[in-house]
Formats: sequence, structure tokens, C-alpha cells
Amino acid sequence: MGQRQYTTSLPSSPEEAPRLIYVSHDQYSGDWNSSLHTHGCAELFFITGGHGRFCTRREEIPVAIHDAVIVNANVPHTEASQLDSPLEYTVLGVEGLGTMAGAEGYTMLHLRTGWEELMGCLRLMFREAEESLPGYEQVCRSLLEVVLIRLNRQRDAALSGGPSDPRASRDCDLVRRYIDNHFKENLSLDQLAQLAHLNKYYLSHAFRREFGVSPINYLISRRIEESRFLLRETDHTLSLIAQILGFSSLSYFSQCFRRVEGISPLEYRRRHR
Repeated sequence: MGQRQYTTSLPSSPEEAPRLIYVSHDQYSGDWNSSLHTHGCAELFFITGGHGRFCTRREEIPVAIHDAVIVNANVPHTEASQLDSPLEYTVLGVEGLGTMAGAEGYTMLHLRTGWEELMGCLRLMFREAEESLPGYEQVCRSLLEVVLIRLNRQRDAALSGGPSDPRASRDCDLVRRYIDNHFKENLSLDQLAQLAHLNKYYLSHAFRREFGVSPINYLISRRIEESRFLLRETDHTLSLIAQILGFSSLSYFSQCFRRVEGISPLEYRRRHR
């Protein structure tokens, strides 16, 4: 594993603000250890290259560049890489940070905007920790604050030091799991609300608070995740991929893909072959 990691000695602030414990950069190699493990602090993963999977005891989620995974302390997890597309990521270990995640204790984001700004903060944070010049702790503290504010904007202020409402977490996690298992089907917000026995407007608000996106946008993101695999690993036509994944038309699939990935499905296939 091509890992470089630097620890910090930032003192706790009077307000018990989140504290950076370490910053690390990993790239897949032959000695990569993909066994489940835990940490005594939260971890923030930012996928900077390649393709792989984020794994817990019960789930495996595809990840690629522009994805971020936030994991609560003491949650068993690991990362696995595709052999033909080595996974690369930067990870921050943060003490005193809680996430309004589901029952599994983690949440995943696809950062459609602000990615380059976040990467600039992470690169500077890594360099400051590596060089350890006078005042680097204060620089890292400020950069961590910027990163968390940026993520809060993505997640509708979902990062906090406290837990979410247990009932809302269970209901939203039920809907998320249902989408994960049935995202190729024709699902609507009304159907998902009926499944959870909730008002659809309440479900939409609670789901966004838990996972940072609306149920329908999460559904679209799951379909786009699967489409990335199909575009890379199969010779299916774009029309067939759109049909397999439950999109109403090829044009709607292309529109959603471009909105999430920033390029067309055809261009994505060209770049990854």
C-alpha cells in the first residue's frame, strides 16, 4: 500500500470542536489489507482516483472519484480496490465529530460541486502536516473547519456532534436499503413514503437530513453508480443500459449522468477503456 500518514497534536478547543488526529493518503498496491477494522475517531474519505468499494459488515458500496464517505467512530469498515483501476484516497481522522448517518454509522456523498476547492484544502493540510513547520497545527485546524463547512453545505447541515432522531434514522434507512435493492425498478416518492408509512414531504425532508440528498436523487445516484460499471465493463448500448437501470428514456439517462458526472455516458466510456 502506498500510504503516507501524518499525525497532529492539535489541542482541544474550549468549545470541544472537532479535532484533526491524522491525515493520510493511500493508493492501492499488492499489500493492501482489506480486512474490517475500526477507529476511535470518525474518518472522512475523499476518493481521488480509481474505482473500488467501501465495505461494512453488511454492505458494499461502489466508490470512485468525487465520492466522499464519512464514517463514525468504532464502525467496522474497509476499502477494496478494482485491480484494473487502483483506488486512491485521502482520509482525515477527526475526533469529536458525529454524523447524522443511518443505522450503519456512515454516509456517502457524491460531491458534484466544490470538489477542486476541497482538494486544495486537503493538499495544503497534507503538506502542512508533512512539513510540520511552526504554526502548522493552527493551519490544519482552520482547513479542517473549511472542509467541514463545505461538507455541511452538501449535506444540508447534517454534520454535528450529536446523534439523529432514532425513529427518523430507522425509517430513512429502511427507504435507503429498499432503494439499494430495487433501484432498477420504477420507483416514486409516493411508493417510498407508503413503504415507510410516512408523509412523502416528511420523508423527503428527513431523508435529506440523514443522507444529504432527497430519496429520488439518491435513487438516481444509485442508478448512475451502476451505469458507471456497465459503461466500463460491458458492451451494452446506451439505450439498453438506460432500460436496465429503469430510466424512462435514453435522453433522461444522459441528462442525469451528465449532471452527476459532468460528462456524457459516451465520453465516460471512452475515457475508461
